Amino acid sequence: MKFIERHFKNPESSYFLFGPRGTGKSTWLKRNCKNELIIDLLEPDLYRLYKARPERLREIIEGNPDKINVIIDEIQKAPELLDPVHALMEERPELQFILTGSSARKIKQKGVDLLGGRAVVRFLHPFMASELDNKFDLTKALDVGLVPLVVSAQNPKDTLQAYIALYMKEEVQMEGLVRNIGDFARFLEAISFSHGAILNISNVARECEVERKTVQGYIEVLYDLLMAYSVPIFTKKAKRAVVQHPKFFFFDTGVYRTLRPGGPLDRPEEIQGPALEGLVAQHIRAWIDYSRSSCKLYYWRTKAGTEVDFVVYGEEGFWAFEVKNGTHVRRNDLRPLRTFHGDYPECIPIFIYRGKERLLVDNIQCIPCEEFLKEIKPKQPLYST
Repeated sequence: MKFIERHFKNPESSYFLFGPRGTGKSTWLKRNCKNELIIDLLEPDLYRLYKARPERLREIIEGNPDKINVIIDEIQKAPELLDPVHALMEERPELQFILTGSSARKIKQKGVDLLGGRAVVRFLHPFMASELDNKFDLTKALDVGLVPLVVSAQNPKDTLQAYIALYMKEEVQMEGLVRNIGDFARFLEAISFSHGAILNISNVARECEVERKTVQGYIEVLYDLLMAYSVPIFTKKAKRAVVQHPKFFFFDTGVYRTLRPGGPLDRPEEIQGPALEGLVAQHIRAWIDYSRSSCKLYYWRTKAGTEVDFVVYGEEGFWAFEVKNGTHVRRNDLRPLRTFHGDYPECIPIFIYRGKERLLVDNIQCIPCEEFLKEIKPKQPLYST
């Protein structure tokens, strides 16, 4: 595939660049960073060398005085390097350190604060529709997702299977994150049914036949590997009782679709609905990060069961989104947005669906999903009236 320009912008200071494997961190850096020194800790020899002698980092930097950008790929594999990095940042302020990682676990243990705030934290996400432009295909995106490694593959579904197996083998098993890889594999299938839903840990534990505490640990592994995230409930100035539990999402729709088993008893909408919701969520998260926005992503659900899929709230705006896989707008589908807008008249309510026409129904903007996703661009409002 021809190189796709990303919305991600290179900070001027040193920074951590987090993102799951395959999201294009190394590709972006090699294309956009000049005069760089690259240390790839996925190379077994280099990993062993720097793990044993972190001070070698100083030696190689001093041996290459013309190199201004120092890229350390997969820094979480050797967090010991953060000590010499910190020292070099103080001694050589002209250097820019770019520390990439596909896992936040060891970095959190070692402490990003170790660098004394000298390195900011940034994230790289799967492709956005506006990055792909006319190459974006909503049906394909819902089927295989938008991880660049997968999108560029000749056989995306096979690549997705291999991608998940890689995570289970390299990131989970080799790092000793779980004791029983078979239990973890069953857990992945069981929790795929929670994608786009309120997370009930007890139900997941019962489905995969492991203890609740173990499932809680498995979920933390997914979060630390950046393979999943949670969306909290919106509670600001609540006028009615709301639930307290977060919703769960895999970071990419293709990963969800690969893990989610299907069969004759599964209705297509049971799989497609959460897939569409997750696709919208991953775009909003990318927009927030790339825009450096103060906005946060929430959802809203009353104890009576009225739910709005997403609420985006911050200095840049206040939006409420309902996402439906149907091709028609039914007034009953707009009821949650009407209820939320009644409680929060300051918000802009938006209904996203699989139809082809923009409509205004009950003062709610109804937008075709593909059109909406393509219009999401960093530094621009999610939607403005």
